[in-house]
Amino acid sequence: MSQDAVQIISRGPRAVAEAAAEAIDANPLLEGATYSILEEDEDHDVWRIDAFPTTSEEADGLVAALAEFPKMKTAVEKLADADWLAMALSGLPPVRAGRFFVFGAHDKGRAPTNTVNLRIEAGAAFGTGHHGTTVGCLFAYDELIKARRFEKVLDVGAGTGVLAIAAARTGSKTAVGTDIDAPSVRISKENAVLNKAKARFVHASGLGHRLVSQSAPYDLVFANILAPPLVALSQDIKTALKPGGFAILSGLLRTQERRVLAAYLSKGFRLHRRIHRDAWATLVLRRA
Repeated sequence: MSQDAVQIISRGPRAVAEAAAEAIDANPLLEGATYSILEEDEDHDVWRIDAFPTTSEEADGLVAALAEFPKMKTAVEKLADADWLAMALSGLPPVRAGRFFVFGAHDKGRAPTNTVNLRIEAGAAFGTGHHGTTVGCLFAYDELIKARRFEKVLDVGAGTGVLAIAAARTGSKTAVGTDIDAPSVRISKENAVLNKAKARFVHASGLGHRLVSQSAPYDLVFANILAPPLVALSQDIKTALKPGGFAILSGLLRTQERRVLAAYLSKGFRLHRRIHRDAWATLVLRRA
């Protein structure tokens, strides 16, 4: 496949689409692939996977993974020679999640006066606030801070930094974000400046970075990543949390919820709340 920017669109029944999404998540060669899954036609049980590969190898891998599911009808569309990500974002409406209002530069004039307004520019990073996982995290956090405040917050897989920035803007004295993608860290830092938020971001895999360990233990940990790393990091997240601290986990499909939940329950966590949005799940857990 060429180096031209493409969008991969695949449609099929919900069960098949979710199975295909799980196959993408389980493929180590597609760990960094950006895709979404959503319901397109409820009456006819049509679900759609949209993927935006950044390399020809990733595009080939996504097409091959989807080809394993014959009931999924897959098409590859070449995108115009332009800043297609910026163009896509320009058409996205602002997002309201509890007290939070997430918007881009194109909607700056639409921000209400009675909300916590977060201007998030995605660039090449993931997490504009529109995805079901990010929205789920913001709703979960909004509910938690109605009853308590979190002095120290860690955001694992920060993407655009929206969750750590939301914490900093609502009273957290320490808000630290990590990401394995260096451009995402740069974009997170830029978004923190835009929002006048005292949030710090570091390029790191897992929770082993010096800045992360220096600020531990945390009152709250966000981890909006993927199901396999959520399971793998269950002990590290427990260690990073204070007893009684909360973890908000997302990035997982509803079909992966049981597996992730079992990993954390076995570490002594208790389920506080679950949020479902489209095909995605967000789990709110409390450390014993």
